[in-house]
Amino acid sequence: MVHMKNIVKKITQINNLTIQQKIKIKMKLATLAILAGSAAAFAPSKVAQTSTALNAFENELGVQPPLGFFDPLGLLEDADQERFDRLRYVELKHGRIAQLAFLGQIVTRYGIHLDGDIDYSGTSFDSIPNGFAAITAMPAAGVLQIIAFVGFLETQVMKDVTGEGEFPGDFRNGALDFGWDRFDDDVKLTKRGIELNNGRAAMMGILGLMVHEQLGGSIPIVGEV
Repeated sequence: MVHMKNIVKKITQINNLTIQQKIKIKMKLATLAILAGSAAAFAPSKVAQTSTALNAFENELGVQPPLGFFDPLGLLEDADQERFDRLRYVELKHGRIAQLAFLGQIVTRYGIHLDGDIDYSGTSFDSIPNGFAAITAMPAAGVLQIIAFVGFLETQVMKDVTGEGEFPGDFRNGALDFGWDRFDDDVKLTKRGIELNNGRAAMMGILGLMVHEQLGGSIPIVGEV
């Protein structure tokens, strides 16, 4: 009987709340639900831990705490080493692009631009806005040149042309070294892990900037925060 009285009392208290208070409570509950869903999405899968994929790739570069082997989309389910190497190659390439993209955002938002004009009509480089707005502000010929240059890099440069690559993403092609061959195996593995993690962070970073911009938020200029 006392329990029923407590329930009635709680219901009465809820009914006496203002509309603003009820909205705040609903927003808090929705936020908690989203956070709980996100946590569940990033939690290591118990099913995956017993899979063949985990047993095959649990010691690969990039598998680290707290997530361990993390494949929420099941891309490595029943995969062989060739498929894993292909996915790792794509991940590395996207990470490198994202690092350049994020660096470009920082540099241009700081106010550093090329000198001169982007075309013969007098459109200066520093007049091109940041983010997505730059695409429509640039002359059409400039956009086509960028696409053509990226296509050239993709098909002719950014790949293992000579077949001398030691690992997926090794694009030295017998020409570039930067002292890599002087490192021992442990140092090489460490440096590859650093690049992989920096690429992952950059992918999340540039995605966050893009989404924030499209949602209508303002991204502060570096140095003015």
